[in-house]
Amino acid sequence: MNKKLLSTALLAVLMVAAVGCGQKPTVAPQQQETTQDQNDTSAVNAAQPDDSNGSEAAKADNQTNTSQTDKPDQKPKEAEEKKQIIEVYYTDPQEMELKKSEKEIHFKTDADKYKEAFKALQTSGSSELIPLWGKMELKSLYMDGAMTIDIHMPDEARLGAGGEQYALDALSKTMFQFKEVQTIELLVDGQQVESLMGHVDLDHPIKRN
Repeated sequence: MNKKLLSTALLAVLMVAAVGCGQKPTVAPQQQETTQDQNDTSAVNAAQPDDSNGSEAAKADNQTNTSQTDKPDQKPKEAEEKKQIIEVYYTDPQEMELKKSEKEIHFKTDADKYKEAFKALQTSGSSELIPLWGKMELKSLYMDGAMTIDIHMPDEARLGAGGEQYALDALSKTMFQFKEVQTIELLVDGQQVESLMGHVDLDHPIKRN
């Protein structure tokens, strides 16, 4: 009888132990939901690319485009027209002497100023003032440290000995009134010549006195 009770008690203990080992601990519902939410958030963040750099680049492009659009088209500023009264030299109808006159010239650059001064030598607007360079053809005139004037001289532009000297004097006096002009290189069809019209020696270059 005692053995039977002992066997029954031992069997009961074994059954209780077996039941205890088979049961797993349960997780509280709230803790389980929190863990699941954290996992879902991590998955979403991992799936979405970081576009912060792209957004900054787009903003920079937009700002650049906006600044370029806001600026009006900038055109180079044109030089303002200037005017100056200069002294120009001619001769009298008998070619007896040089005569000085004043003329107003209009120009935008120094190169234009010298060309306008030469043009003033070619016309006087008065029958009492005879141009000595009226029939000369100006090919080029420029300043490159020294003034260089290249002309073409038709036969009808030739003068006598007195007229030739007056022509050179008129050119020198007219151009040397500009302080920056120190020398004049006078060429005929691009070439240096010993004499402009065959009567007076021509210096190369003509220098300010």
